[in-house]
Formats: sequence, C-alpha cells, structure tokens
Amino acid sequence: MLKFTEEHEWLNIEGDVATVGITAHAAEQLGDLVFVELPEVGASFSKGDDAATVESVKAASEVYCPLDGEISEVNEAITADPALVNSDPMGAGWFFKLKLKNIADANGLLDESGYKELIA
Repeated sequence: MLKFTEEHEWLNIEGDVATVGITAHAAEQLGDLVFVELPEVGASFSKGDDAATVESVKAASEVYCPLDGEISEVNEAITADPALVNSDPMGAGWFFKLKLKNIADANGLLDESGYKELIA
C-alpha cells in the first residue's frame, strides 16, 4: 500500500512496517543532496517528529516521521551516497523502515492521486 504525506514523504506499507522516503517532487525541489542524517534504529517517533535531515547545495530540510512508530532499519547507502535519493527517490533512495504503532493511522494519509493533486 503506497501512501503520501503533505510534507512530501512516501510510505510503502507491508504488514505493519512502512518503508519511508521523500518523493521525486521533494528531491527535485531540494536539488542535489550532499548530506543525509538518518535516525537511530530503535528510536521511537510520533507523527510529525523530525526523523531525518537532508542537506542540498540549496538548503537543509527535515524529513518528518509520517506516522507513530519505531525505526526498525535505516538505509546506510544514502549516507554514503546522498545522490541515490535524487536518482531513485522511491527506490534505492529510501530513508528508513518504521514499525507502525497503529496501521489504521495510514488511512489518514494521501493516496497517489491525492498527492498528485497536492503538487499540481
């Protein structure tokens, strides 16, 4: 199940775990990323908390936790090579996996058509 936030994060939800990243639109807006800071595995976040930081040649920005949960995995590949986020934001450029506290909360997020309307 693919969901989106108004803050330009995407979630691919499988069971009670969501893989989280930033959308292609967000990556384009930021420009070429030069630095990514990821959360610690085991850290718990509430929806809207700052979970990660990205820096580009243009600006620094936060990546927000889209739902309540605990970080179960992080993508170390993007700290070594932040350009992965630009080249493949919804694939190899994922940020972290989040074990969701309440899967039903995802129903409040945007679907793909809702997100496309938001950025139109």
